[in-house]
Amino acid sequence: MKSRSSRPYIPRKIRQPQLSSHYLDRPYQLSIIIPALNESRVIVRTLMALQPLRNGGHEVILVDGGSEDDTVALSESLVDQVVTSSPGRAHQMNTGARHAWGETLLFLHADTLLPTDVISQISQALAGHEWGRFNVRLSGRNPMFRLIEHMMNLRSCLSGIATGDQAVFVTRSAYDRVGGYAELPLMEDIDFSRRMKKVSRPACIRSPVFTSSRRWEEHGIFKTILLMWRLRLAYYLGADPQQLAKRY
Repeated sequence: MKSRSSRPYIPRKIRQPQLSSHYLDRPYQLSIIIPALNESRVIVRTLMALQPLRNGGHEVILVDGGSEDDTVALSESLVDQVVTSSPGRAHQMNTGARHAWGETLLFLHADTLLPTDVISQISQALAGHEWGRFNVRLSGRNPMFRLIEHMMNLRSCLSGIATGDQAVFVTRSAYDRVGGYAELPLMEDIDFSRRMKKVSRPACIRSPVFTSSRRWEEHGIFKTILLMWRLRLAYYLGADPQQLAKRY
């Protein structure tokens, strides 16, 4: 494992397999890219859950945006690559993609756990799509979180817009075709989804990823919901993502 510095995203020229009826029978290589910044509280749990995938030949890349805690030290023995980068989730994800070797890229938040059958789920999804996302399950026990999950998943499937919480996955060829993530300070996942929808509709996998509800719990459920909807509405109406990031 080597630590590498960040450079602008340049698509890696890797020949992609043609998806066919034989695709599910082929060896499958997935690169899991985790952008992180000061995530020492949660990173070990996330990475430990990925060790069976590493043992199965899949790749885990941590892209650190300059953490001042123990994120990197805790991660080094649990990933295939630690890549250093300037902060910014979109920039970090592009940096990780440039270093990844997998035929498929999966972007995972540092506080999110994948389902145990993630490989078979993605394999089946990519037989008919070029990208997709999972349903999301929030960690909190408050009954309001069940409603939030339901609305997030329903909205995403109907609109074809995926958020980072939903563990977006995409074939390398499609990712390179759209030029990766636009390096916006906020709403990069919505922008990416809009461009990917021109390639194909996303696969909506019902099996959930389990993600932390700490954002809602720390700032208040209703206050957080209201803020996110206000920001998204402003973005759809043409607001500058730089200004929205300051409000966020």
